[in-house]
Amino acid sequence: MTAARFRKLALAMPEAVEGEHMDHPDFRVGGKIFASLGPGEEWGMVKLTPPQQEEMLRRADGALRPASGAWGARGATIADLASADAALVGEAIVMAWRNTAPKRLVREWDGAAG
Repeated sequence: MTAARFRKLALAMPEAVEGEHMDHPDFRVGGKIFASLGPGEEWGMVKLTPPQQEEMLRRADGALRPASGAWGARGATIADLASADAALVGEAIVMAWRNTAPKRLVREWDGAAG
């Protein structure tokens, strides 16, 4: 998995835009961050719920870990891009987008996918 692929997956989500905070890229929907790339773009972060995080950590074979501190306890999950499976990270990006996007947009996306 590369930073370019992470970026492409995040920006493929409806109404996703790239921004920046703390000198590194982030990805937002409805003005709220759902994913980001770390400084140096060696890792990515997705905002999952704690149960989603637990499930993804079980499946990730060590390539994912909770973010440090309270962020991680609330579900923020770090993907080591060099070792992370692109399909698994893509699934996590979709979850993070769904968790953050306005409900109207999620309903529209679900309708288009179904």
